[in-house]
Amino acid sequence: MPAALAKKFTLNDLRNARRDGTKVPMLTCYDYTSARLMHEAGVPALLVGDTAANVILGHPTTLPVPLRFMIEITAAVRRGAPMSLLVGDMPFGAYGGSVDRGVRNVVRMLQLSGCDCVKLEVSDGHLPLVEALADMGVAVVAHLGLRPQTVGVLGGGYRTQGRTAESAQAIVDLAVRMQHARAAAILLEAVPPEVGEAVVNATDLPVIGCGAGRHVHGHVFVTHDALGLTGNKPPKFVPILADLATPTRDAYAEYVRQVRDGMYPAAQHEYPMDPDQRARFLRTPPAVQHRHGGSD
Repeated sequence: MPAALAKKFTLNDLRNARRDGTKVPMLTCYDYTSARLMHEAGVPALLVGDTAANVILGHPTTLPVPLRFMIEITAAVRRGAPMSLLVGDMPFGAYGGSVDRGVRNVVRMLQLSGCDCVKLEVSDGHLPLVEALADMGVAVVAHLGLRPQTVGVLGGGYRTQGRTAESAQAIVDLAVRMQHARAAAILLEAVPPEVGEAVVNATDLPVIGCGAGRHVHGHVFVTHDALGLTGNKPPKFVPILADLATPTRDAYAEYVRQVRDGMYPAAQHEYPMDPDQRARFLRTPPAVQHRHGGSD
């Protein structure tokens, strides 16, 4: 039987997992109901990812999702999973341009959503922002490797990163610089396991893998992929946990059948009247209809 989280899972618990060698499961989540179920299942860490643009809003990339939407759904997840470590994803365009603008938008996310950390897809240009946020006491999860918000630069869709010696070393070096900027943790996406291991060995930070091999301290993926809900072949690093699409589709089809066949609504779905009130109502003459808008 699943066991709900009994106490708050914190950033210190994530750090302790690195120290103790335990692994931390994390899932993406975008709504209150799913968050409540994940909380009841004992999922200790949740990421409200900008992949909501794909699986909730139906966009082909993560770029269109606005900050106000991310704040709203992150707050919903917070209400459903009060004990989970909650990471709010900063969407494309919300933290570029200037440090001051990035700080303002991150503060909005924290204050309005109640998340514990924010995730930024980072490059060297974001080091001053990470430092400024750390000075304010903000826990930043630095997202390295495949960064979906840079799809316009990548060209040709999302691809595994760090497959050459040079690109692998660049990821490791950036991870070290993010540690020096006082990032709280690293999320490493779509890299070979050797790169994941190298980042773990080069830093003292908890490393959460999204397709980064077995050496990292925690794992996350898009939940909808693992539940068969996206209709697409999931990335190879995603485990197939269930097929929820088939029974859900069948349930919708059953509703269509019941309505078309006159089975719904049945007597048990109707609100009865008190017999005396029903009798009085049925004895009441029909209401007189008045004509408006002209004269006879």
